Amino acid sequence: MQVSVEILDTIRVTHNVRHYRVERPKAYRFTPGQATELSLDKEGWREDRHPFTFTGLVDDDTLEFTIKSYFDHNGMTNELWSAGPGDRLILRDPWGTIQYRGAGVFIAGGAGVTPFIAILRHLNASGKLAGNRLIASNRTEADIILRDEFEAMAGLDTLWTLTGEGRTALLQERIDADFLKRHVGDFDQNFYLCGPDPMVKELRETLEELGADVDSVTWEK
Repeated sequence: MQVSVEILDTIRVTHNVRHYRVERPKAYRFTPGQATELSLDKEGWREDRHPFTFTGLVDDDTLEFTIKSYFDHNGMTNELWSAGPGDRLILRDPWGTIQYRGAGVFIAGGAGVTPFIAILRHLNASGKLAGNRLIASNRTEADIILRDEFEAMAGLDTLWTLTGEGRTALLQERIDADFLKRHVGDFDQNFYLCGPDPMVKELRETLEELGADVDSVTWEK
């Protein structure tokens, strides 16, 4: 499936992240954690496809994407930052292997938190969030996506750690084996990973070394 949909609204989240709310085609369905390929519906950009995760609730009247823009090169996300209501995106079928399999620890690196937004929002709306934890690594406090919303979710434990800010009350630690042993401890539970590929690969190997069952670790394959 491929269809052109209108951008209805944009909402700034951080200095380089925005929500994009767009038209929802009739009978279009997705599962929390899934993504799709989007393109800008404008000359020169229609074949420039990029994967983005749905971040709204599954029964919302509109679709929402939470997208980080990279301003250091002339790519789609840089171009998208100037888009607004009335502009259009090309929407395709949903796909993805990240889906909720039970309470556990969600570990995100930067914009890798986006697949977890719809999952945690869905659990929060259905009163089933207890027992879950979100650990997110960012460069600075200003880079944390939806911090206030996550911290307000009853039943969700949050832990933020930074890798590039000198003056902060938050943790300043890299997520590695030592971090996981001190801040998680229990590896007999579900783990959900999303972030830069090297980070996810390293954490998968580290979790297995620490005793996590490989079948209990979910990531985008």
